[in-house]
Amino acid sequence: MRRSWKILAVCLLALIVVAAVSVRAALEWQARSKPPIFLVKLDGAATQPVSGRLLLFATPALAARADAPGGVVTSVDADAWHPNKAAVAARDIARLAPGQTVEIDTDALAFPTGFSHLPPGDYLLQAVLDQDHNYNYSGRDTGDLISPVVSVRLPAITPAVLKLVAVHTRAEPWSLPWESPAVRADAADARLHTVKLERSSALLSAFWGRDIAMRGWVLLPPGYDASATRRYPTVYFTHGYGGDENTLVDDVVNVHVAMKQGSMPPMIWVFLDQSSPTGTHEFANSVNNGPWGDALVDELIPYLESRYRMDGDAHGRLLTGHSSGGWATLWLQTHYPTVFGGTWSTSPDPVDFHDFSGVNLYAPKVNLYYRPDGTPWPIDRVHFHAEGSFADAARLEQVLGPYGGQLSSYEWVFSPRGVDGAPMKLFDPYTGDIDSQVRDYWVDRYDIAHYVQTHWPTLKADLDGKIHIAVGTDDTWYLDGAVHKFQIVLDSLHAHADIRFLPNKAHMDLYAQGNDPNALLKQMAWQMYAVARPGQPVPANTEVAAR
Repeated sequence: MRRSWKILAVCLLALIVVAAVSVRAALEWQARSKPPIFLVKLDGAATQPVSGRLLLFATPALAARADAPGGVVTSVDADAWHPNKAAVAARDIARLAPGQTVEIDTDALAFPTGFSHLPPGDYLLQAVLDQDHNYNYSGRDTGDLISPVVSVRLPAITPAVLKLVAVHTRAEPWSLPWESPAVRADAADARLHTVKLERSSALLSAFWGRDIAMRGWVLLPPGYDASATRRYPTVYFTHGYGGDENTLVDDVVNVHVAMKQGSMPPMIWVFLDQSSPTGTHEFANSVNNGPWGDALVDELIPYLESRYRMDGDAHGRLLTGHSSGGWATLWLQTHYPTVFGGTWSTSPDPVDFHDFSGVNLYAPKVNLYYRPDGTPWPIDRVHFHAEGSFADAARLEQVLGPYGGQLSSYEWVFSPRGVDGAPMKLFDPYTGDIDSQVRDYWVDRYDIAHYVQTHWPTLKADLDGKIHIAVGTDDTWYLDGAVHKFQIVLDSLHAHADIRFLPNKAHMDLYAQGNDPNALLKQMAWQMYAVARPGQPVPANTEVAAR
């Protein structure tokens, strides 16, 4: 009898478990049949009403914890180059008061898919309110309101509530926690030799109808004496996409250390911030961003040369920059060839639109998302292995915000202005089809190879011998392809140019040689110095690696 009761109890327990599982399955099915709604509450991060772009990130919990130090995940973020790493949903918030809660439909605007299509399971979620609408460009930035990371099972039976409790802040720019001890130790001394640059531009202010300043840093060489007669060559340096005046501090300190040690010659360095709400303006004259090239050449440089002991002639004005900064410095050199004595541009953004990170924009009926055979166009690679696609990057940009992304940044620089006052789209964001009218506008004005080829008879006397480019054969963003195309153009013109392809180098390790992460920059600095001071002795190892 006792055994029968035990059997009956086990059967009843099994029925209860089956019923519970069935109920949960039914509830999960019901949850999947409805839009996945989550709640976000302003709970301590602000004492006044706020607005901005509300972003909700979700990532599979097991994998995220396995990758996190100690298994503790403190941040969840999306990545176009690893689109399956995390999903993100968004909505704009016009006003959110302290203590107020808002809903976010995570299927309405999401990447890479709506949350209802995510595989069932345990996820880690985090909410961010991007108050400055700059998440596309800067990612998590000072002033963003953030929630803790919370664990949620999807599909969610009841809406989870994420509380915005903290304000994100970036590290103090001069602290450089990622740098070597020697570089960190020099930051205080470098700061004493650096002047913050913030100069209003009449040209840009007139264009925008409000005050626009040009920003950056001026680094003076060791021994600089404003009252002395000695003058110095000047290097104009600008950063790549995602950089700003704060990220330039790392470059400032590294150059200061190198000049103190004698591994770079004594020159004045002007570190230019080319970031803007629309992305990077590239120091190009644009109908959307304004006359940044003219503002630099006609306003800022004369001001600087009146204030500091700069050479003040073309031989003493040198340019260098990496990535978007590489494109910007090439554009400046080719469009103001009498102003500058040479550019040392590294891994520049596409300089020939026959190879726009792989895509031939000149081709008829070209698509930015798919090759002619229907396979996706990759947007990056790690040692020749494709990781992400143009389609992923474009679709993530749409979720994170309407401007500031890499692709929309190109449109703000290169595109004609539409009837709505915004830049015209190069491509359909849903299909990837290229608008030939916009493409032709890009080619006529911003394809550097096309510009040099078309204008070579008038450019030759002032430009020949001034172009120096270095790029890795394994460039992460496929930028070496356009440099190859540009070299063919220059060779056909019998132009003197130094175009070098560094074997097995990618985008971010291009400057490194051996144990020196800035070896290439040092070599280029001595080459610049040789232009400004011909006949002066320079180290024997100033040549970059053979092409």
